[in-house]
Amino acid sequence: MSAADFPEPESAQSAESVEAEASTDGSAHVPPATTRVVIAEDEALIRMDLKEMLEEEGYTVVGEAGDGRQAVELAREHRPDLCILDVKMPVLDGISAAEKIAEESIAPVLMLTAFSQRELVERARDAGAMAYLVKPFSKSDVVPAIEMAVSRFTELKTLEKEVADLSQRLETRKLVDRAKSVLQTQYGLTEPAAFRWIQKTSMDRRLSMQQVAEAVIADAEERKKQQ
Repeated sequence: MSAADFPEPESAQSAESVEAEASTDGSAHVPPATTRVVIAEDEALIRMDLKEMLEEEGYTVVGEAGDGRQAVELAREHRPDLCILDVKMPVLDGISAAEKIAEESIAPVLMLTAFSQRELVERARDAGAMAYLVKPFSKSDVVPAIEMAVSRFTELKTLEKEVADLSQRLETRKLVDRAKSVLQTQYGLTEPAAFRWIQKTSMDRRLSMQQVAEAVIADAEERKKQQ
């Protein structure tokens, strides 16, 4: 794709009369009907009790693991909405498993521990756990902990997306500014007219403004080489 594929900008006077159009995307994220959970606990009785509590509250247990490595594999396979991991497990401990799951942004992690020491809690948090639950626990303890883990994870992902979107917008703005300068120099357009040409071409060709700007800049650089 190059600027040659786009209609040539009109004169400065006629370009000023072009009205910019706007479009909006009204799509919205629809949350899953049920929260899908992977449980990892090496003590079978505790794992069974936890599964029963979750199912009674409407959660769907999509995978059960007895060690950390299996927990990571199940998380990758099922892409659940939540992973509940015991801290101390064979093969791979829960904190290490939580770190792998967090690194891949698979799901929020709720840690189970028989200890409430600050050091252990901080290690779990540093590994990416969103919340923790001290054993023994009851159903009334589990649900609030799950809600906290999911809520914190959602907030984190929202923040990460906002940062990424901001970075993308800044990059697009820089490219559009460069492209406007090119159009002003080559066709004698005013800055507003150059912007409207980029905007209209973007809508007409169903391309992003960044793509149009990149094509304009690339075309200008190619012209320089040929001079």
